[in-house]
Parts: sequence; C-alpha cells; structure tokens
Amino acid sequence: MRIVFIGTVEFSLRALERLVALDAEIVGVCTLQESKFNADHVDLSRVSAAHGIPCFYADDINSTAALSWIQSKAPDVIFCFGWSRLLKQDLLGLAPLGVIGFHPAALPSNRGRHPLIWSLVLGLDKTASTFFFMDVGADSGDILSQREIQIVDQDDALTLYEKVTQTALAQIEAFLPQLATGTFQRIKQNEQHANTWRKRGRADGIIDWRMSAQSIHNLVRGLTTPYIGAHFLVDGKEIKVWKTAIHKDAANNIEPGKVLLQSSTGPVVKCGEGAICLLVTEPAFEPSVGSYL
Repeated sequence: MRIVFIGTVEFSLRALERLVALDAEIVGVCTLQESKFNADHVDLSRVSAAHGIPCFYADDINSTAALSWIQSKAPDVIFCFGWSRLLKQDLLGLAPLGVIGFHPAALPSNRGRHPLIWSLVLGLDKTASTFFFMDVGADSGDILSQREIQIVDQDDALTLYEKVTQTALAQIEAFLPQLATGTFQRIKQNEQHANTWRKRGRADGIIDWRMSAQSIHNLVRGLTTPYIGAHFLVDGKEIKVWKTAIHKDAANNIEPGKVLLQSSTGPVVKCGEGAICLLVTEPAFEPSVGSYL
C-alpha cells in the first residue's frame, strides 16, 4: 500500500517514524521548512532523507505543484497528520482510499482548533485520539479509529500530548493492515453531537487574577510546554507561568491579584476564588508580599 505522508508537527514526526518501523511503503513526504502556526513545528525532510523517502516542501498543499508531485507518487492512501490548512477536493480525491486525518478529540465533539489546549483549559476529564477520512469540512469525515483518553489532575499539555501520541501510534499499528486489506470500517459522525472550538489567540493566554484559582491553573496546564505559556504583565514586563499549584486555605475577603506570601515553592497570589502558587515562571519572579499584580 503506497502512502504519501503530510505533516509538520512533533506528532507528524513520531507517526512517520512509527510507519517506517512498521515497514510501511512511504513513497513521499510533504512538509514545511518553517511554520508560524505550530509551536511544535517539525521539518520532516531530515527523517525523510535518512530513510531515502522523497520529500516536497509544500507551502501551499493545494497548489498545482503540490498536487502534481503527490499524484506522481501514485499513492493508494494519503496520511495527513499535523497540518493547519484545510485540504481541497482536488487533493482529497488523489488516492483511491482517500486522505486519513488525525484529531486529538472525541469527534464529532470538539472539532476545530487547539484541541489539547482546550481540553485542559476547560477542565475536561477525558478526550480521545481520532483518525478519520478527511472531507472538505473541518474534522467532519467518517471515523476510522477512535480511542478514549483519560485526563487526570496532574496532566498538562506535555503529559497529555504524550498520552495522545502513544494512543495514536497504537491505533496506526492497528488500522494500517486494515487499510491494506480493505477490512476497515467507516463510522459516520453524528452532526447533532458536533461542536467546534475556535482559534485561540495570544490574548487567550493572559492570566486575569479575577479568574478562579482552578481556572488559572487549567490555563497554565493547557499552555505549558510545548506551547507558548500563560502570562501576565508586571510594570509592562511579561512573566510567563509554566507550572502552578492551587493553594489551600486562602481567605475570601482579599482582593484578587494580591501576593499573599512567598512560600518555599513560589509566590502565592489571591485569585477571584481561592489562591494559586506560581511554581515555575520565566523569568524567575519574587514579588513583595502585599503587593498587587
């Protein structure tokens, strides 16, 4: 089964490496040299070269040049794992088995942008790893494989990213032979259960001390490495927050943003509800007790 692989994020690299280890017939790779859309961008040209796989830089994956290059590889199926642009019908129709996409959410729920971040920021206790047959919509095609993933209080973007990756790699190993033998199943998505998460911007990462301690903690969990980090400003200077812990026994009759104490693990700040300890900041941050952020 001839496969053209499209991707440009860390998961793309992990998936491509797993396919190579499974002796899959990768006849071409499309990637990006750089990306302003993905904090976890990876250029797949190096791993492609290491395994003798032809590689094409596709600044516009729907361009005539990209379509011609992919078509020249005569793929049976196209895998698109980690690409921020929608694929148009001309590309979707190039391979007999179609294009398989990946979305780390429980489709049809939670389509759209930044699914790992949103799952943590909203405090969800579970998500999923989903592979689906791409159509011209966003994350709306028939499902090929889906597995549920539990989210625990200790999870952050990095640990959840790894959970999703390990689950997804096991799914690839399971459905690859099904695609090759035609024994796979297609499950239509129920549109009545569908919703779409919007694109997040830099302003969504600003810490507002009027938020509850739990909400701020979830925001930090969602935006920590490999993403850009939650942040706040002090005298016009940006402080990034990479790790927090909810502080117990905070008085309710204190204004949000007040520094309550300087503990051994970091400053404790009053929130709209509760208080939070700033465990890891960049740069290191030691405000005066009693000051306001």
